[in-house]
Amino acid sequence: MAESPTPQPVVVSAVIPCLNEEQTLASCIEKALRGIAALGLRGEVVVADNGSTDRSVEIALALGARVTHVKSRGYGAALLQGISAATGEIIVMADADDSYDWTAIAAFVRKVQEGYDLVMGNRFKGGILPGAMPRLHRYVGNPVLSFLARIAFRTRIGDFHCGMRAFTRSAFVRMQLKTSGMEFATEMVASASHQRLRMAEIPVVLHPDGRNRPPHLRSFRDGWRHLRFILTYAPDYLYFAPGAALLGVGVVLDAVLARGPLMVGRLYLGIHFLALGSLLTLVGFNIINLGVLAKALMAQRYSGIDSRTVRLVRRRYALETGLLTGAALTLLGAATDAVIAAKWVLAYGVPMDSTVHLAFVATTAIVLGLNLIFGSFLVNMIVDDRSSATAVGEPGPAGEP
Repeated sequence: MAESPTPQPVVVSAVIPCLNEEQTLASCIEKALRGIAALGLRGEVVVADNGSTDRSVEIALALGARVTHVKSRGYGAALLQGISAATGEIIVMADADDSYDWTAIAAFVRKVQEGYDLVMGNRFKGGILPGAMPRLHRYVGNPVLSFLARIAFRTRIGDFHCGMRAFTRSAFVRMQLKTSGMEFATEMVASASHQRLRMAEIPVVLHPDGRNRPPHLRSFRDGWRHLRFILTYAPDYLYFAPGAALLGVGVVLDAVLARGPLMVGRLYLGIHFLALGSLLTLVGFNIINLGVLAKALMAQRYSGIDSRTVRLVRRRYALETGLLTGAALTLLGAATDAVIAAKWVLAYGVPMDSTVHLAFVATTAIVLGLNLIFGSFLVNMIVDDRSSATAVGEPGPAGEP
């Protein structure tokens, strides 16, 4: 008896997130199957159902799609489970509302086969048909958020929020995506950029939504989720840039006014400007300190991602350097205050207004030093935890967040 031939492995998986899409799901599945067939490759359609109460699951099964039931609600949650359930080496994702032409799957797959890890569609280059995208999204939301994301994540991707994209399974594993909502679209590109994956864009046409009900997308809620993600995962811009600016101005004011008031032309710079300088110094330093913590936490959350900042605090004597620097600042400030106090005692408690400026600077140095000491311990705890995890088998660093 002849043995049956071994089935060829699945090469392309089309993943469709779904929540009550009975009006358009059949069209999407049929187009995806035709697109895969045109490639001459073995493929599959995976529908990630997010709790549909209509006939969506029944339609998907009848057309030969595999259905994975996703309990956690959200666009990202559905795609995460759907992609994990897919068996193809190349994965193509797009929405179930028939706004993307699933028969165009071949262009995405061929681009991946050229060696790209992530291939994004670009609706602004391919064309947005009348009624396909609200004006607020087309001229404000998408361009502004994509512009900010390009700066934050140092990538040239023009359309961060296009729902049609393709990537390899190995790239999906490296991206370590975690978000459950609409910000999943931004997280994918951001993580791919952090991991130094090869990315490309191809034009796609956006068609009007084929359903007769409102979309799941909520403009302001989901726009804020994208913006929140961009700010949270771009420490250089959220923490380091404003922190360095505030710290720089504060240190200059403290240094200039440490010995007493100063006249700049007709402008009198006295104790109030010194108080401002101390405020800016402390606030700026603490913002930078939070930025270091943010980068350390990012490196912990996304294994394989590292940065110059994290590499610096991971060095052998980084903790000791922070402690010694903090101790030096604290002791210098305390010694200065002690000298001022001794002079006051020897002078039998007479007014010593001439030392107020120096006392301000000394107190600022003490606070900076103590913040640096305790902050160094906290950063070291996070970094040590991350280093221990890496030592038991996680991948090493790969890029600058």
